[in-house]
Amino acid sequence: MSPHNLYRTIYFADCANVLPELADEDYELIYIDPPFNTGKTQKMTRTSKNEVVSEMAYSDSCDDYLAFLGPLLEQAKRLLAANGSLFVHLDYREIHYIKVFLDKLFGRKSFMNEIIWAYDYGGRSETKWPTKHDNILWYAKNPQDYVFNFNEMDRIPYMAPGLVGKKKAERGKTPTDVWWHTIVPTNGRERTGYPTQKPLGIVRRIVQVHSRPGDNVMDFFAGSGTTGEAAARLGRGFVLVDSNEEAIAVMEKRLEFIRPKIVKGWQ
Repeated sequence: MSPHNLYRTIYFADCANVLPELADEDYELIYIDPPFNTGKTQKMTRTSKNEVVSEMAYSDSCDDYLAFLGPLLEQAKRLLAANGSLFVHLDYREIHYIKVFLDKLFGRKSFMNEIIWAYDYGGRSETKWPTKHDNILWYAKNPQDYVFNFNEMDRIPYMAPGLVGKKKAERGKTPTDVWWHTIVPTNGRERTGYPTQKPLGIVRRIVQVHSRPGDNVMDFFAGSGTTGEAAARLGRGFVLVDSNEEAIAVMEKRLEFIRPKIVKGWQ
């Protein structure tokens, strides 16, 4: 178990204001799913008993993406424990620029993996190859000392089980750096209505393999609270940050089983 306090906190605030006020090296894992700079407006309608409770929209567009995200990544490095890991979840639009920035920030030896989350859902372009994957960069603060719980890794079915023995086929195989996983189903129980919600299965795998029970996990673009749920159900603490009132409402409801502390502002 980690020697520090186990957090269960949601900050309703701008992460640019929160992060500088938090203690150094207090988080064993930071996972973020920041805006992708799609140039689109993301919309959310929250309903209850088939009635509209609230509606939300925000512009996912930024003229200088590095100027926006870079200072936050610098704070993330400071906040990571000595054996901590950072995961940055983006797509093809900005991932290459962010990797170059992180190579300079952490050092190229700290780059451990680029994970491809591949899915097969939605429309098919007739003018180019359809883009059906996201990119997740993993950086270890110390590439000689980091958490990687291989034996905690979930197993997945073999694509050709007939080519391996019965025992192996029943056990399944460990994932590679390409993760096939469906998006959050539109009418599934997991769905919160948040427009950029990521599947619990993807985030849970990261939390389970790259942190230990009693560790603290942070997500400062928390959105629908997937990171918080994964952390809570795996016995980790969490700090979630978001400046959107609807995101806070979604997270508070989603995490009511753990009764998180809601903090308005960073104080």
